[in-house]
Amino acid sequence: MLHTILTVILLAPLLGAMIAGLLGRQVGRSGAHFATIIGVAISMVLSAYVFYLFVFENAEAYNASLYTWMVSDGIKFEIGFLIDKLSATMMLVVTFVSLMVHIYTVGYMDHDEDYDHNDPYYQRFFSYISLFTFSMLSLVMANNFLQLFFGWEAVGLVSYLLIGFYMKRESAIQANLKAFLVNRVGDLGFILGIAVVFVYFNTMDYKEFFAQLSSQRDVMIEIIPGVEWSMITMMLVLLFIGAMGKSAQMPLHVWLPESMEGPTPISALIHAATMVTAGIFMVARLSPAFEMSEAALSFVLIIGALTAFMMGLLGLIQNDIKRVVAYSTLSQLGYMTAALGASAYAAGMFHVLTHAFFKALLFLAAGSVIIAMHHKQDIRDMGGLKKYMPITYVAMLVGSLALIGFPGFSGFFSKDSILLSLDESQRFGSTFAYVLLMAGVFITAFYSFRMFFLVFHGQESHYVKTHKIKESPWVVTVPLILLAIPAAFMGIPMFEPMLTGAYFGEAIQVLPQNDTMLAVYNNYYQGLLHLVVSSFMTLPVILALSGVLIAWIMYIKRPDLPGKLKTMCPRGFYVLDNAYGFDRLNEIVFVDGTRKLGHFFTRVVDIKLIDTGMVTNTFMAVSNAAHTLRQAQTGLMYHYAFVMIFGLLVMLVWVLW
Repeated sequence: MLHTILTVILLAPLLGAMIAGLLGRQVGRSGAHFATIIGVAISMVLSAYVFYLFVFENAEAYNASLYTWMVSDGIKFEIGFLIDKLSATMMLVVTFVSLMVHIYTVGYMDHDEDYDHNDPYYQRFFSYISLFTFSMLSLVMANNFLQLFFGWEAVGLVSYLLIGFYMKRESAIQANLKAFLVNRVGDLGFILGIAVVFVYFNTMDYKEFFAQLSSQRDVMIEIIPGVEWSMITMMLVLLFIGAMGKSAQMPLHVWLPESMEGPTPISALIHAATMVTAGIFMVARLSPAFEMSEAALSFVLIIGALTAFMMGLLGLIQNDIKRVVAYSTLSQLGYMTAALGASAYAAGMFHVLTHAFFKALLFLAAGSVIIAMHHKQDIRDMGGLKKYMPITYVAMLVGSLALIGFPGFSGFFSKDSILLSLDESQRFGSTFAYVLLMAGVFITAFYSFRMFFLVFHGQESHYVKTHKIKESPWVVTVPLILLAIPAAFMGIPMFEPMLTGAYFGEAIQVLPQNDTMLAVYNNYYQGLLHLVVSSFMTLPVILALSGVLIAWIMYIKRPDLPGKLKTMCPRGFYVLDNAYGFDRLNEIVFVDGTRKLGHFFTRVVDIKLIDTGMVTNTFMAVSNAAHTLRQAQTGLMYHYAFVMIFGLLVMLVWVLW
């Protein structure tokens, strides 16, 4: 029974994608969105049932193979399911957010002015987002590295198609190419990590892999002759490099801001519940392995902290409403990654779950504003939208409060658990990470409410005064309302089970000496009400409220201050405006470097060495030899007899010698 339910959950979005994609002209616009919405809705309802079984009824983990794809040298390559509290929770989050995005897309794409509505672009878009859902479900339901890799690459492929969906825009084509290439860099590390698993563990199955970890713990390998490395550490670092690409960690983060070139619904889906959370989920799933390497965990911790802080700073100067939210995604992904590095896997996944709802809410609310503004996205052209868009206003306020960790909202519980876990951690780099993430709290609050105040408060821009601005239609506002509920309240029932480790149970394994979440529970937790009330006197909340206050002063009370500050610190703004030079560095090293390398191989290797050197010279040598030998073909018998006798004598001399 469960096997059938899981198969339907996985394949229902794929069937919807096939109907919309292959039969798009036949079923039309309404047929495409109904087919995909029904497919994802079926998956969501069944995922809710599976979630109930595993989280509320505490069903035992379900591990089974769907079929065997191939057997090579005794190693099975299978397609199968591993369903426990971790995967069941992710399945519900992915399908619920995806369903909201599907419904929202009906209203958003109806106002899309970038395509001729006679073109089947509408059906194609629904096919892609439904295929995206199938790909992410394949990843989170996998019980082996092969299926994990399939889902991993599938979400990368579909993101390429969706980021470049507006194929008439040069910027969209450049953005999806950047996303594809940057992820190839990360995926090289990922597939090498899987290769290490294959070579040293002789299996692709998670269960068999985990069973062998203790016996492989002390295995050393030599990459450089004479220098020994821990095999497990190298394997985990390679796997995490894949996560750095998918979950946009420095320096492989450069593709994520560019993903804003796709339609707003796909921005919400990529940033909230699918591609960018894949890396976080993978590390949490492999927690028994990561617990074997302090070096790998410190690497994860430091990368996450740097990403959270430095990407947050970039959000301070963004004026595109979608880019502000995008840089907040980069920063929050850093928080999740830092939590993983501190062995607080449950805290990292907790933030994945709360972030999925409030980030989807923020993106869809931003899309609602974009619809009302007739696809203008510069927050400086807005202002005073509160009275025109009350539902969107409340949705954006709820999402912003959850993002900054305001006490009582979902983001408060998940972000607080990360900060407290880092404070408890004794791992190398934990103090460094704690300081950066604490600074990130202020930064997040400042840029979030800078956007909020500029869009909904303050003086109306000329554009708002001269154009008719109205609230978005119900297909846009209903998903906002449904997402606002978990964004506000879902942290309350989940917080205590997350701290004690009861929520994910055996799905996440932490060594007793590394269990920072349990230390937080024992040292800080005295009940939810006490936590919320006392939090107003804690540093994170004080920093968050300070960020909101300073944003209000600078953009509502004294709007002249930002200009003065920019004049006082031109170099700082230049560095932030150029995103620390990462794009320029990539252009010089990878783009120009690869192009020059290609030209070198074309001119020197291909033309001079192969074409001119080998091919042409071989041809000339054969031609000259043939011309020389042709002189011996005289047609005279005694010439031929002489050659035969001479040849026989040469062979006899050779043999006798």
